[in-house]
Amino acid sequence: MTHRHALLAFLLTIASPGMAADYRSIPTEPTEGDRILANYFDRETRRLTTRNAAFLENVADWAATQAEMRRQLFEMLGLQPLPARSDLKAEVTGSIERDGVIVEKIVFQSRPGLYVTADYYRPAKQEGPLPTILYVCGHGGVKIDGVSYGNKVTYQHHGNWFAKNGYTCLTIDTLQLGEIEGKHHGTHNLGRWWWNSRGYTPAGVEAWNCIRALDYLETRPEADSEKFGVTGRSGGGAYTLWIAALDERIKVAAPVAGITSMKNHVSDGCIEGHCDCMFMVNTYRWDFPLITALIAPRPLMILNTDKDNIFPLDGVVDVYQKTRKVYEAMGAGDKIGFAIYEGPHKDTQPLRVPAFHWFERQFKGIELGDEIADTRAPKPFEPAELKVLPEIPGNERNTFIDEYFTKRVPTRLPLPESKSDWEASKALLFNRLQTRSFRGWPSAGEDLHLTEDFREEKDGIAFSKWSFDSQTGVRLPLYFAHAAGAPVGDLELIVLNALEEDDWQSFLATYGRVFSGAFPGATLPETDEEAYSSEKGLHASQKWGMLYLPVRGVGPTAWTTDEKERTHIRRRFALLGQTLDGMRIWDIRRGIQAVREFDGGSEPKLWLQASGVMAGNALYASIFEKDIHRIDLHRLPLSHQDGPELLNVLRFTDIPQIAGIAGERSQLRIYGNPEDWSYLTELAGKLEWPDKQLQIRKPVGEVQGE
Repeated sequence: MTHRHALLAFLLTIASPGMAADYRSIPTEPTEGDRILANYFDRETRRLTTRNAAFLENVADWAATQAEMRRQLFEMLGLQPLPARSDLKAEVTGSIERDGVIVEKIVFQSRPGLYVTADYYRPAKQEGPLPTILYVCGHGGVKIDGVSYGNKVTYQHHGNWFAKNGYTCLTIDTLQLGEIEGKHHGTHNLGRWWWNSRGYTPAGVEAWNCIRALDYLETRPEADSEKFGVTGRSGGGAYTLWIAALDERIKVAAPVAGITSMKNHVSDGCIEGHCDCMFMVNTYRWDFPLITALIAPRPLMILNTDKDNIFPLDGVVDVYQKTRKVYEAMGAGDKIGFAIYEGPHKDTQPLRVPAFHWFERQFKGIELGDEIADTRAPKPFEPAELKVLPEIPGNERNTFIDEYFTKRVPTRLPLPESKSDWEASKALLFNRLQTRSFRGWPSAGEDLHLTEDFREEKDGIAFSKWSFDSQTGVRLPLYFAHAAGAPVGDLELIVLNALEEDDWQSFLATYGRVFSGAFPGATLPETDEEAYSSEKGLHASQKWGMLYLPVRGVGPTAWTTDEKERTHIRRRFALLGQTLDGMRIWDIRRGIQAVREFDGGSEPKLWLQASGVMAGNALYASIFEKDIHRIDLHRLPLSHQDGPELLNVLRFTDIPQIAGIAGERSQLRIYGNPEDWSYLTELAGKLEWPDKQLQIRKPVGEVQGE
């Protein structure tokens, strides 16, 4: 089975998040929506990777370029601005000596309350400081009788080998599988989509913990701070790359099974086998070779097995080849290495040996053909011997680090001091939205290729179906109902309804069987006679046009209904530097533009209407398009914490402020509790809006007494 077929049928089944996964067949054919989506991901991935490759090949000044790239990476990891280097409060809670190796059990706080547990391996006999390795662990936790001993126990053999061969080695636990168990799986299976809106990723925590680990090692007389190296596999391979790319104190790096191409992750579906710690919030739309390019010209060896199904060999080779060009451009072609060994995604002894050789060559000057006396790496310690904490500290923040690691705007936004302050804040806000949240939007000005596909008049209603290109390869339908015989230009207003799936089903129940020719291939429910009668009455009495836009993933372009698969679809969007909600905002914008292309479509007033998260999307669409007369929003979320999901948005704004911008341009009707929208009503008073500009109304059901 090819990766391509796996994506189309969504055949990837997770064995263990962050670990290897297996493909299996599902006896269902992909829908048309699945095919559209697969083609979309292929196309967007090619665009992104091609642009990144061209960038890497055309850099004239690598030193200056790397400085800006490093700043971007800090930002995408939630580390911009960089947190304060607070007191580490490092403690040695015990030590063990065995077979010529001393292991000290270390704990420090990388930020107040953010604990890092670690084991520090060093030779029992040592003269002077030694080259020192930061070993970062993959997903291999050890838990016995409900007690977590950390993944440092699983990877103890690496630290033991380094100590036996003339190094010191600090092996640190990760956030999720350490002695204090945090979370790596916010978007993977916990539904924490606000991680993207907060600009938060656990990869940032792991990177920061590595930075602070180097700070700690600089205090140790046993460690040569001019000879810091880093290595680790799987998740640890990714963290190896984060710290080596960010911190030039790392002189040599050897990531094992920690990186592959964007194509593998998005087009081929490998993202489903990885948790969130493997990815930055991809604000600047990077492909992964940009990360490895930041390590150049320092020595870097990339290691992988040839049958690793979550780091496929073709993608690993792609990253290596593109990175090698950067090293060669910097005159350091001899400082990059590549090692492949046969096998699956597994920590095997033969794959460790090239990493050992790499450090021996770079730090000790051995020749390429020289042998290492002993490449064995046993695990001599029991889990309890390596445990650092006798009990979990009461002030730990590891378990809820996602709530405070990245700064967000206050829950209660401050009102502007004056109208001029408001204008300045709006300008800044639009800049941030365009550069931090919506970089993944297509270029403006693409042709809509608007066509009318169906038209029929019945029961006094003129009903038509139109199609338009939201972007290349994403063709969406637009359904239009108005009084029969009324030219579009004579209508008083047109209401554009942005539909969620539930809205689509209600729409089908109203119009589907009556105008079945507009819905070829659709399974049509029985007609809701009451709803259809209401529509007939509306069009008989009002000169209104009603437009219905099922955005991508809804109705005719709907994809799989499996929740696990839908989760990973959303993760693919995010890895491309987009979000599903962000692209649906684009769909609504393009729907508005399509209305303007109707014959006479620019004459009637245009209203927008939506509910739930889609109401948030419609709100955003309105601030980027002109001449929206009115916006009616039902069940609008109070905060991006509950949706829509947009990259980084909670770092600089929230929905009430966006509603303020929209309400200044368009009449705004929000159906909800007035107390929940006090910021908005106070802003309206501050800016002296007309009385009819803003209304907070009771939800429709409450008005009707339901």
